[in-house]
Amino acid sequence: MLTEPRSGRLAAWGNALLAGFIAPDDAVLAIVGDDAVHRVEGIPGEAGPVGLSLALGRLRALGVSGLRVALPAPGHPLGLSGPPEFNARAVAAEEAVVCFGAALGLVPEVYESGPEGDLHVQVMWHCLPVREAPPADVPSLGEAERELAEALREATEVLTRLDVAGSGPVAEAAIEAYRARAERGREVLAPGYPPRAVRVLELAQRVGLLVETAYGSGHGGAVSASEMSARSVALRPVERTARRAQVAAYNAFVEERNRG
Repeated sequence: MLTEPRSGRLAAWGNALLAGFIAPDDAVLAIVGDDAVHRVEGIPGEAGPVGLSLALGRLRALGVSGLRVALPAPGHPLGLSGPPEFNARAVAAEEAVVCFGAALGLVPEVYESGPEGDLHVQVMWHCLPVREAPPADVPSLGEAERELAEALREATEVLTRLDVAGSGPVAEAAIEAYRARAERGREVLAPGYPPRAVRVLELAQRVGLLVETAYGSGHGGAVSASEMSARSVALRPVERTARRAQVAAYNAFVEERNRG
């Protein structure tokens, strides 16, 4: 949750490109980010893998007018619509992009090489058929914002009661440091997204950081098995809420244009 999912970058900047807000080269640079290269295989009409710019152009020609994000987990097919084969690959990757306007989806496969600290990362997006149906369990932006505020309050109360280090000043300092790093030289979402989507995504990232900090803080004061179990019980729905909100924020571009 701390890092922006590759599916989020592809959907956000791909949407901006499809809508004509940015140039292809700018979209590709934003999508690739710190990775070395992204390519796409399985695009209808293409014999082999192609670059992102060509792939997005081909998708537009096939009728794609928007891109949605899926961030599924085992037992929670968040943002997916089937079929089972595509869902299984998306769950294994923990993310996917689903096209709006054509029954296609993209799942990333990441390849890493090189020594630790100097990894060379390449991403192959696999373009596969999907079922044309509403995505599973995606809230509206308003619902996501309300759920996040409640989840953050409840999680903080529970973790503080359990004396978990990740719920106090240490976590707040980590959150602020992360936000400062994230705000330097990057846009939270691509041009064309509504301000509320930016706000929801930032809050979802903040909640996700609280969850990760709490999980990574050791046992804290939760020395008994029952207290450690209580921490997991408290965090699980919070993490789920944060993922749902992330998907709602990334998908807001398509939903807003459909309503408009």
